[in-house]
Amino acid sequence: MKNLSYAINGVLAVAIIILFILFFTSKKDTTDTPSLKFENDSTVSLPIAYVNIDSVLTHYNYAKEASDALMKKTESSRASISQKQKQVANEQQEFNRKLQNNAFLSQERAEQEYGRIQKLTADLEQMASRLDNELTMEQMKVNNQLADSVRTCIKEFNKTANYHIIFSNSGLDNILYAKDSYDITNKVVELLNKRHAAAPKN
Repeated sequence: MKNLSYAINGVLAVAIIILFILFFTSKKDTTDTPSLKFENDSTVSLPIAYVNIDSVLTHYNYAKEASDALMKKTESSRASISQKQKQVANEQQEFNRKLQNNAFLSQERAEQEYGRIQKLTADLEQMASRLDNELTMEQMKVNNQLADSVRTCIKEFNKTANYHIIFSNSGLDNILYAKDSYDITNKVVELLNKRHAAAPKN
C-alpha cells in the first residue's frame, strides 16, 4: 500500500514538473508591445501607451499648416474689421463736425446722414460677427480633422503594436508619471507625417 502511495506521489511530482517546464518555456510574444511581466519581482510592464497631444500639434505637419492658415485668416479678418472701424469712426467724426458747424441744410438731411452712419455701425457689427463665426467654424473643422487623422493613424499603428490601451495626454492632464517606454508620441507623429505627405494635395 505504501509503495502504491509513493508511486502516485511520484507521478504527480513528475506531472507538476512537466507543467512547470511547459509554462515557462512557452513561445514568447515577439511584438514590441510591452507585455505583462515581472522584473526583479517589483516592476510590471503593461501593454499600454500614451501620446502627448501637445507634441503632436507641435510636430505634425498638417497641424502646423492648418494653424498657419488659421492665423493668416485671423489676421486678414482683423485687418478688414480694423479698416471698417476706421471708416465708421471717420464718418462719425465728420458727422459731428458738420452738426456742430450747422453744415446740414436741414434737420431732415442731418437725420438721413445720422441714419446712414448708424447703418454703417450695424454693418460693422454684423461683419465682425460673421468673420468670428467663420473662424470658429474653421477652427472646429480643423480640430475634427486633426482628431480624426490621429485616431485613424493610431488604429493603423496599433495593428502591429498591439497595445490594449493608448491614452492621450496634454501637459499633466491625464498622466502624472509614466516611464519613457510608454511614450509612443514620436512614432505616431512620424506615421502622421508620412500619411500627410502621401495624401493628395488640393
